[in-house]
Amino acid sequence: MEKEARFWVPRPDGRVVCQLCPHNCRIESGKYGGCGARFNDGGRLMALSYGRITSAAVDPVEKKPLYHFHPGESIFSIGSFGCSLHCVFCQNYGISQGRPPSQFASPEEVAETAVRHGSFAVAYTYNEPLIWMEYLIDAATVARARGLKNVLVTNGFVNPEPLAALLPLVDAANVDLKSMDDSFYKRLCGARLKPVLDACAAMKRAGVHVEVTNLVVTGENDSERNFVELRDWVVAELGVDTPVHLSAYYPAYRFSAPPTPLPTLETAYEVMRGKLHYVYLGNVRRGRKGHDTVCRDCGALLVERSGYSTRVVGLDGDGRCAACGADNNFVVGPLDSARK
Repeated sequence: MEKEARFWVPRPDGRVVCQLCPHNCRIESGKYGGCGARFNDGGRLMALSYGRITSAAVDPVEKKPLYHFHPGESIFSIGSFGCSLHCVFCQNYGISQGRPPSQFASPEEVAETAVRHGSFAVAYTYNEPLIWMEYLIDAATVARARGLKNVLVTNGFVNPEPLAALLPLVDAANVDLKSMDDSFYKRLCGARLKPVLDACAAMKRAGVHVEVTNLVVTGENDSERNFVELRDWVVAELGVDTPVHLSAYYPAYRFSAPPTPLPTLETAYEVMRGKLHYVYLGNVRRGRKGHDTVCRDCGALLVERSGYSTRVVGLDGDGRCAACGADNNFVVGPLDSARK
């Protein structure tokens, strides 16, 4: 299905300037934008990925990862192709940097599938969802009308105007904040840091439930200084109750550094826990540190996790600690309460 893109301006020479992300690509007629999903068709910018689904699954919401948003629930997840970043260590490079097979699904079909599978929400994930902006807005509008939540799993590299158009439809987001070093973004991702920080803060101001993931890449963003800077920025801009996920890196795509050592993740965990209430370790299964959630006030076990198996054991129907009533920044719903 052909769909004209939003957020672009024409140039007199036939080029167009895409204004969706901070790259602001100037695209010649017959050429693609840097994301691979937007195309200048004779002076019109077309959204080539509109409705094109390359990946779909019913996942645990913890796999996004979201640990404080409807814990233990399943979520219908979809993705397309293309990305605004070009990370040399990309874990999903087959769909983010290529053009895999896809099939069309209308926003109505996506919402219906989510309802049929008993999902409480639709997650837009796998590749970078924000370059899917036209479809995101349409699909999220239909999903909201069907009583579904909308979830983003994103790199957060987007311009303010498109993000502002989308945020009223978004309930939760996990943002991949790769490093607090701008040179990391430039060297390894072909992007910049500040737009990502600005997007995180905008989501928080809009009332979106925000969780942050930091992929700890060996030899690149694994210094204690990086963890301190990340922790202090999250505290100042997003709040001490923001869940942060420290994820182990494994060699992928064009990057062959050794996998993240467990002691590095444990050091990062201790640094983060110096000021943040909820810090988790991802892509690791050893030990209990960084998996379960305990109450910030009384220490009672609230949610027990093993891999993607989750047991809600200490939350009341409002997402508060059942033992002391403390608010631990959980978003729950009727399904969560009914299954306790």
